[in-house]
Amino acid sequence: MPILRSAALFVVAALFEIGGAWLVWQGVREHRGWLWAAGGVLALGAYGFVATFQPDAHFGRILAAYGGIFVAGSLLWGAVADGYRPDRWDITGALVCLAGMALIMWAPRNGG
Repeated sequence: MPILRSAALFVVAALFEIGGAWLVWQGVREHRGWLWAAGGVLALGAYGFVATFQPDAHFGRILAAYGGIFVAGSLLWGAVADGYRPDRWDITGALVCLAGMALIMWAPRNGG
């Protein structure tokens, strides 16, 4: 159950961080206005809080592992929100990142 909770927290964190960055991008780069960008800033702040609910107490480990989620999630977000079509190298790279995330986060450890 701790792995499922941790995975769910990573998904929520990705929604806030990637979604927040996308809102800022839309607000500034796509000229949708500062309200979009402000919503993005709020979502990015929420991401920081979600990360603190991970069961592991090591900041560096959590953020390093989250990097794999961010890579895969960003490609998925681009495909859904912007019609980006990842190629086989994008997908392979994302899978490598997810495997690295799983090792960093959930590999069995002796005492720490």
